[in-house]
Amino acid sequence: MKKKGIINRKLAAELAALGHKDRFMIADAGMPIPKGVEIIDLAVVGGVPSFRQVCDAIFEEEGVEEYWLAAEIKEKNPELLSYIQGKLKDINCTYVPHTELKAMSADIKFAVRTGEFSPYPNIICSADCAF
Repeated sequence: MKKKGIINRKLAAELAALGHKDRFMIADAGMPIPKGVEIIDLAVVGGVPSFRQVCDAIFEEEGVEEYWLAAEIKEKNPELLSYIQGKLKDINCTYVPHTELKAMSADIKFAVRTGEFSPYPNIICSADCAF
């Protein structure tokens, strides 16, 4: 039995299968995920697990080359934006309208649904080559 890192079988397998530049999303409880995109639903109740908890776990195991956020996070959730910027220092971020971020989610490998209810806690990440 795996004793460290991500122990969710489905999430661990999806992370291990990522190739360089493959995209994945970490999303809040209400983010609509397009049909056909694999969803790893970790949400239990509102706030559990939090967006931060899931990001902390994933970013310990997966490198991120660049990422996309909804531009609305700047005004509606600056505290969470500061957290993301701190976790992904020196990594290029592109801000797009939330509607565009939702459209971009059609091209991701998988989405991880958290129990987060705060505004605009959705991120699309491009996997980094870990060589």
